[in-house]
Amino acid sequence: MRTYLPSRKVIAVLAAALLATGTAACGNSDTGGSGSGGDGKITLGFSQVGAESGWRTANTTSIKEAATGAGIDLKFDDAQQKQENQIKAIRNFIQQKVDVIAFSPVVESGWDTVLKEAKDAKIPVILTDRSVDSADKSLYKTFLGSDFVKEGRLAGEWLVEQKKAAAGPVNIVELQGTTGSAPANDRKKGFAEAIAANPNLKIIASQSGDFTRAGGKQVMEQFLKANPKIDVLFAHNDDMGLGALEAITAAGKVPGKDITIITVDAVKDGMQALADGKFNFIAECSPLLGPQLMDLVKKVHNGEEVPARIETQETTFTQEQAKEALPNRKY
Repeated sequence: MRTYLPSRKVIAVLAAALLATGTAACGNSDTGGSGSGGDGKITLGFSQVGAESGWRTANTTSIKEAATGAGIDLKFDDAQQKQENQIKAIRNFIQQKVDVIAFSPVVESGWDTVLKEAKDAKIPVILTDRSVDSADKSLYKTFLGSDFVKEGRLAGEWLVEQKKAAAGPVNIVELQGTTGSAPANDRKKGFAEAIAANPNLKIIASQSGDFTRAGGKQVMEQFLKANPKIDVLFAHNDDMGLGALEAITAAGKVPGKDITIITVDAVKDGMQALADGKFNFIAECSPLLGPQLMDLVKKVHNGEEVPARIETQETTFTQEQAKEALPNRKY
């Protein structure tokens, strides 16, 4: 009968195997998996829109530096302005069992399926800079970013004040951001609502420049050829406005004088153009979201309640204000 009893050595091996299995199972808990690893660090998977502008570059730098400072293990992905790349990145983060996922959506629609996958995996999601139009708000914990409608409205209100004495039509062209993106949709909406106060202010052409300098230049060239009289340019970001400057100058017009230029962002190059008199007004959109994001990452990872929407504090700049602010500008 002794041959049917396991030896002490076999018992020891079985006990060790059971202990290892139990330890592995504990690592895959409701906190979002084993992403935090043995060093106790929180692992954050972050998918960035791309590197289409000076604003985006500053935003990426802020996030990377803040993650290092907060002791958070950052897995960073550049989506190159393609939604399919972001969805793939989010699914990779889920497979890697990161603790928290954050991303800045390329466009507003089409996220429900992958966000549901993250929710099923019990990995909390934070939206940064741009929102999504999902009806199910439980698919993400919070949104951190700007009020894009307000930015467009501030730009429009400034123009209404500047052109209040205009006796005839004021022709406006609009350089929109990436089609379908939250900032493009919302800045257009806010601007249109504000200028409706003065029937003389008319948008005669509106087209996407995809938030890039090259796009801004190309579309502005088309605007100038098709419309002999342009009084105002409203660009959804500084980079498109800076590209438009080249087209305006090449057409023999003086930017800031022959054509009033209003933009959004207030990155350093845009502020310099404003201080130099080439731009006329900028509504700020701060890219320095890193520290706030890392604070939120820690809170949601710990199961703390956070507000559904957190807005950044921002301002506006005239030419004189830009001159004062430039020496201490961080981005």
